[in-house]
Amino acid sequence: MRILLVCSAGMSTSLLVTKMEKAAKEQGIEATMWAVSTDAADSNMAKADVVLIGPQIRFQLAEMKKKAAKYNIPVEAIPSVDYGMCNGPKVLAFATNLINNNK
Repeated sequence: MRILLVCSAGMSTSLLVTKMEKAAKEQGIEATMWAVSTDAADSNMAKADVVLIGPQIRFQLAEMKKKAAKYNIPVEAIPSVDYGMCNGPKVLAFATNLINNNK
């Protein structure tokens, strides 16, 4: 499972990536997660199974979905509460559900 997180600069999602990696390890889930800025999103989508965007760039969701369509991968905004609380386990579950529902 490869999870791409996208935010304005790629920095605010880095802490969330760390929490998600910890949750994946604790749950025995094989996953690779990384965070990038919106500028680097296009070049990273081809390597991902799912794209999660930060709530602060939710206004770009439709555009991101359009770009990801050529890779047949789901794109959704991270729920604001889970993002704000840096809830790694919940965001990991959110990503896993998106991937499973896309198969």
